[in-house]
Amino acid sequence: MLLRESDSPPSFNKTSSGGHFKKKNPSVPIETLENNWVTDTKIVYIGKAGQLGKPPTIKQRLKQYLDFGAGIPVGHWGGRYIWQLSDAEDLIVCWKATKGNDPKLVESDLIDNFITAHSTLPFANLKKGKKG
Repeated sequence: MLLRESDSPPSFNKTSSGGHFKKKNPSVPIETLENNWVTDTKIVYIGKAGQLGKPPTIKQRLKQYLDFGAGIPVGHWGGRYIWQLSDAEDLIVCWKATKGNDPKLVESDLIDNFITAHSTLPFANLKKGKKG
């Protein structure tokens, strides 16, 4: 999960610092970012790492995420709106051990809870995670 501590309204960069993967530009219009912004929450993105029954991959997933933000073209665009936030480097990374639970289900439940509370997805989640 990525959190933004500031209570001030966000400002957005015209272009993303994210890497271009398969020649796709990760930047979106500022209006799109403004329309996706969710007020009254610190949560800006909910994601997952790893799969049930496989070794945890949080370190690998965070490296991939940070590499993308540094302009390296990686094959995972999850949370790409983050890299147009002017204060993206100030976000807080949080994680939760899933202790034998399927990470997909944990992610989906967290997103469902967010939607229940805010009637929308978190800012940088472009689609809901799939269960099972």
